[in-house]
Amino acid sequence: MINIFKKFDNKKGSRQKFSEIVYRIFKFQELFTDIQNVNFPENASPCVYAMWHAHQCCVHGLPDRANCNVLVSRSRDGEIIAGVVERWGFKVIHGSKGKKGSVEATLQMINALKNGECCAIMVDGPRGPAKVVKDGAIRVAKNAGVPIVPVYWYSPNPTFLKFPSWDEFRMPCLWTHLINIYGEPIYVDPEGGKEEDERVRLKVQHSLEELEKMAPKAHKEVFRFGIWKR
Repeated sequence: MINIFKKFDNKKGSRQKFSEIVYRIFKFQELFTDIQNVNFPENASPCVYAMWHAHQCCVHGLPDRANCNVLVSRSRDGEIIAGVVERWGFKVIHGSKGKKGSVEATLQMINALKNGECCAIMVDGPRGPAKVVKDGAIRVAKNAGVPIVPVYWYSPNPTFLKFPSWDEFRMPCLWTHLINIYGEPIYVDPEGGKEEDERVRLKVQHSLEELEKMAPKAHKEVFRFGIWKR
């Protein structure tokens, strides 16, 4: 998530305590955060939600958390993140650097999708390069026969902080009005070969880039209609 996690004590108990601290920080932040969904695809479930690693906390705005699996790396900071995500009500699937662990995580996601659940994948994670879509989400969606739904979150508020990490991790701090803006569902031909997979990968890349351009205007529209007035 951010490098500060890696500087924390290696002991499992310490990581659990830190996970609890991080969860409480986010729980407190909920009091000051409004997340509105824009162009949410109502009829695309089950699906693979595709987002940048920097935007991983946008899962907080996804509906039906109990039906969504979040892919989290098997690392010290990954364990901390997993603890927070589970407390939020999501299911967690642990990825891995090793080939065996990667295959296991892929199979878990495919099975979850075939059972009618969704998955959330940081498509440029866990180590980048930032904002370059990898092919993992394409393989999962292709084998499960489900669409990929790009998600981008945005706020112009100065309280939407950017951290000096490799991915430029984003997180709200105090009063922040955010949107989760969704792209059109992207389908993968199950009979397609490498060329089809690359076509879809580039389509996901383009969709996320377009959402970034669209987000400021979409945010103004949501705010203009007073959705956040209580």
